Amino acid sequence: MLEEMAALEPFRLGVRAWCATHVPIGWRQDMAGADHAAFVAFHRWWAGELRQAGYLAPHWPAEWGGAGFTLPEQIVLSEELARGDAPRNALYQVALYNAAPAILHVGTPEQKSRFLPGILNGEIWCQGFSEPDAGSDLASLQTRAVRDGEDYVITGQKVWTSMGHEADWCILLARTDPIAPKRKGISFFLLDMHAAGVEARPIRQATGQAEFCETFLDEVRVPAANLLGPENEGWQVSQSTLASERGVVLIELADRLRRNGIGALIAQAGSWPLGGAMAADDPGVRELLGQRYAEGAVLRLLINRMVTNLLRRGGVGPEASVIKLFYSELLQNVMNDGVRLQGLGAQVETPALMSAGWETGGWMYDYLNSWGWTIGGGTSEIMRNIIGERVLGLPREPEARGA
Repeated sequence: MLEEMAALEPFRLGVRAWCATHVPIGWRQDMAGADHAAFVAFHRWWAGELRQAGYLAPHWPAEWGGAGFTLPEQIVLSEELARGDAPRNALYQVALYNAAPAILHVGTPEQKSRFLPGILNGEIWCQGFSEPDAGSDLASLQTRAVRDGEDYVITGQKVWTSMGHEADWCILLARTDPIAPKRKGISFFLLDMHAAGVEARPIRQATGQAEFCETFLDEVRVPAANLLGPENEGWQVSQSTLASERGVVLIELADRLRRNGIGALIAQAGSWPLGGAMAADDPGVRELLGQRYAEGAVLRLLINRMVTNLLRRGGVGPEASVIKLFYSELLQNVMNDGVRLQGLGAQVETPALMSAGWETGGWMYDYLNSWGWTIGGGTSEIMRNIIGERVLGLPREPEARGA
C-alpha cells in the first residue's frame, strides 16, 4: 500500500495544484449565512468545476462518464480536497455516492443509460429510507408499494430526507410483500420527486437550517421499470448503499475532521482564556488536546486498514461500522470540546456555513450539527450491534416475531 501511494505523488501534486487555482479564495466568508438559494447555486457551480476536472465522479467507471480512478487515486483526491479546504460536495452526496453505486451494481443497462448521465450533469437525488416509526430499525418501514399494471402505486411517509425539497429523484424503500419477514418484503425504487402525489416539507433543525424534509407519498405511480433489483430484495440493495456511505465516503470526512476539527481545536486553544491564562497552557487541556490528536491518528489507522481490505477483497465489510461509530463520536466530542473551551464566545450566534460540512469553525453550530452523525447512516446503537455480531461474534440481538 505504501509503495502504491508513493507512486501516486505526481498525481497528488497535480490535484494540489488544481485546488490552489480552483478552490475559491474566501468562499467560507462568502457563504457564511448564505440563504438556501445561494447555497444551491454555489454547489451547482462547484460541481461544474469538479466535473470539468474529472473529479466529480472519481469512483465511476469511465464508460459512464466517471474518472475510473483506482482506490488509491480516490484516496489521494480526497486527501487533497481536504488539504485544500475545498467546499464539501454536500448537494450531490446522495446522487454520487448512494444512488449511483446502487444503479451501477444492480441496475439494468436501460436504468444506467437513463439515470447516470443525469446525475453527472447535475440532477439532485435524495434518500427515502427512514420513516417516523422506522429510523434505527429501518426494516420496520411501512410505506407500501402495490403493483398495478405497469406501475407500482406507493403510499407512505419518509423523514430526514436530506435536500428532499431540491431533489429531482429519490432512492426509495417500500414494502411490496406485507406478510413476508420484514427484511424479505422490501423493494428498492427510483422515484421521480416531481411526480403527482409527492410532497416534501422542510424540517427546521436546531441549527436553524432546514436541509431535511418530511416526504409524503399519496398514491404515487412509479413505473415498474424504476424498480432497482428484484422485487422484495430491496433490503440487500439498500445495504450496499449504506456500506458506501459508511465506507469510502468517510475517507474524506475523516481527513476533514483531523484538519478542520482537531487541527482547529488545537490551534485556537492558544487564544481562548481559561481562568486567567490561555486554555492551551492548562495541563488538563493539553492532555485533552493530546488525546484528540491521538484519536485522530487512530481514525486514520482505521481508515488505512479498511482501504487495505478494500484492495484485497474489493468490498466494504463490517470495519466500515467501526469507522462510522468512531468517527461520529469523535466528531461530537471534538465539537463539545470547542464549545467548552471557548466558553461564552461559543454561545454567540455564528452564521451557518453548510458548504463546509461538519467543521465550519462555529463550535456551537458544529456541536448541534454533530449529533446528526450519531444517528444518520445508522445510529451508534446499530453500529455497535453490527460490530458485536459480525466482528466479535456475539449472539444476534433477539428480533421481534415475524422479523
